Amino acid sequence: MTPAINTAKEAGIWFDIHEYHHDTAAESYGMEAAEKLGIPAERVFKTLVVKLDGKTLAVGIVPVTHQLGLKQIAKAAGAKKAAMGVPVEVERATGYVLGGVSPLGQKKRLATYIDETARDFASIYVSAGRRGLEIELAPDDLAALCQAGFAPLGV
Repeated sequence: MTPAINTAKEAGIWFDIHEYHHDTAAESYGMEAAEKLGIPAERVFKTLVVKLDGKTLAVGIVPVTHQLGLKQIAKAAGAKKAAMGVPVEVERATGYVLGGVSPLGQKKRLATYIDETARDFASIYVSAGRRGLEIELAPDDLAALCQAGFAPLGV
């Protein structure tokens, strides 16, 4: 069990857990998940942490087929600019290691934004809190659990 799985369980929502053997040589954790689970990469979303205006951390969730647009997440958050979070700060705030950061069950609740393409699918996959473990759930349930908004974030 991970904090992410516990969060979904406690909420009483539908979800499914998918596990695969993580290859430490994999260049992209998200693409590896799509390939090993045999699902379209557009349904696998990565969780990225940014720093807004040099002060506040926030989460952007985008398909693994795209990059997080820093201008897009800054706009969604009402900030002037965004930069990728520093790994040590990301791990400290979320409680997860890079490559296994889940939007669910983070140590500190961060403002969260989900790419609007997530709504194109009945369910999407995000990290369940460690490398090689994905949680499948409905995009609206993810948004509710993270108190997240939807916005165009991917580039």
